[in-house]
Amino acid sequence: MFIRNRQAQIIELAKSEGRLQVDGLAARFSVTPQTIRRDLNELCDSGKLVRIHGGAVFPATKENVEYEQRRLIAADSKKAIGAAAARLIPDNSSIFINIGTTTEAVAGFLLRHRNLLAITNNINVANILRASPTTELVLSGGVVRHSDGALVGDAAVDFFGRFKVDFAVIGASAIDPDGSLLDFDMREVRVAQAIMANAENVILVSDATKFKRRAPMRIGHVSSVDVFVTDSCTQEGFPELLAQHKVRLIETDKEQNEH
Repeated sequence: MFIRNRQAQIIELAKSEGRLQVDGLAARFSVTPQTIRRDLNELCDSGKLVRIHGGAVFPATKENVEYEQRRLIAADSKKAIGAAAARLIPDNSSIFINIGTTTEAVAGFLLRHRNLLAITNNINVANILRASPTTELVLSGGVVRHSDGALVGDAAVDFFGRFKVDFAVIGASAIDPDGSLLDFDMREVRVAQAIMANAENVILVSDATKFKRRAPMRIGHVSSVDVFVTDSCTQEGFPELLAQHKVRLIETDKEQNEH
């Protein structure tokens, strides 16, 4: 199923707000209720949402949107975040990259870097970086998670513990107002924790939609991060929290406006 940009945004709204109404969506997107009903019918027919009277809800049993569809959510923001994060990493560096559509965006902008040692549990990142002739690419062991190509489990955790690298690029499924970094899968949480513990500099990459989401598993706290790269830091009080813990904040929307 081809997911239009509006439908991708509807999915993200359903994840963050739970219940959506046709009239509210029509007003939000400046389209007719009939257009929204067609969108909801298509999304419900494909199992992405569940129809209710007057609208739709996100399925309670689904923890995440399918990976290919998540690439479409905030796609332009992820591209800008990827470019900004890649600029923080010099040539001749060693780097961890974990699972996520935003970390994949970073990988795309690392292709012109020279002499990197890139270590990842993300099959998609490996497929991107193998096109670089000067990057030494190392893929962790572990169990392949079919939904997104992540390598998870004890083998992946142990693997990352063997290294000490210059940079780690990590994502999170959700960011809590108190600074907690959250995910859905305990196996991936343990891998992310091992990645953060074995890097000199940790770069968190996440678009602003993650402030509106919730996830049950705690990776750690933003105080363990050195740089947070996002499109816009929309959570009230969060810039002050970052400053308190001496975390550098890069907002790509502000950078673009300044230019």
